[in-house]
Amino acid sequence: MTPTSHDWKRIAADLERLLRLRSRPFAMKLFETVDEMAAVPKIRRPANVHTTDQIVAQAARLGWTVGITGDDLVGAQCRSVVGLGGQDDAWFSGRHMVGVWYGTEADAANHQAAMTIVPKGRYAALAVSPLASGRLDPPDIALFYATPGAMMYFINGLQYTGYRRFDWSVVGESACADSWGRALKTREPSLSIPCFAERRYGGVLDDEMLMALPPGDLERAIAGMEQLAKNGFRYPFPQYGIQQDVRAGMAVSYPDRK
Repeated sequence: MTPTSHDWKRIAADLERLLRLRSRPFAMKLFETVDEMAAVPKIRRPANVHTTDQIVAQAARLGWTVGITGDDLVGAQCRSVVGLGGQDDAWFSGRHMVGVWYGTEADAANHQAAMTIVPKGRYAALAVSPLASGRLDPPDIALFYATPGAMMYFINGLQYTGYRRFDWSVVGESACADSWGRALKTREPSLSIPCFAERRYGGVLDDEMLMALPPGDLERAIAGMEQLAKNGFRYPFPQYGIQQDVRAGMAVSYPDRK
C-alpha cells in the first residue's frame, strides 16, 4: 500500500535516522503533460541546461522541487533514460560514445541496448522533490543515496518479511539506467553504483550508492529495519575485532554458538 501524503515526512525521517543518511531521500514522478508538472506546488524550472544528475542533486542536496522537460536536458542520453526524448537510431548506435567510453561502435551499441529506459512517447515532463515535502503525492519512485553498509542494512530490512533475492545490473557509464531508469520502467527496487557523470555533475560522493524503488516498499523496509534493531543489528555496524574469539559475539544472536 502506498503511504498517504501525511506519512512522507515521517518516512523520510525514519530513513535518515535508521541509515544515517547524509542527503535527503527524494521522489521522482513522470507527467504526461507539462501543465501537470507545472502545477506541482513550489516547483522550480531550470534557468540553464543540465544533466538529469544535476536535477536529481538539486532535490537530494539542496532540497529543491524541480520540474523538467527534454529541452532542459543536455542531450539524448539523459532524455532517453527517463523517456523524454532520444531513443532514435542514432542514439541506439552509441556513436557519440565511441572513443570516449567504448573502443568500438559495436561495444557502444551493446551498451545502449543494455540500458533499462522508460519508453518515449507517453511522458512530456518529470519532477523531483524531497520525499518529506509530499509535493509529488504519490511519487512514481523514491530514491536515496547511502553508503554500501547502509544499503545492505536497508536490503536486510526489505527482506525481513516477504523475502526475495534481488538481482541488479551494472551497465557502467550511464548508471542512472540501473537506478531511476530501471525503477521507473519496472517499478522494482533498483540499486546502482553511480557512474562518472553522476559523481562529476551530480555531486555523488565516492562512497555512495543509489537506491530507487516504489514508494510503497519503504514502509516494509523500515519495519524490517526496526525489527533488526530490536534483534541487536543496527547501522552503523559496530566493529567486533578481527582477532577476537567470535563465539561471544555470535552467541548474542545464535545461542548455540556460545
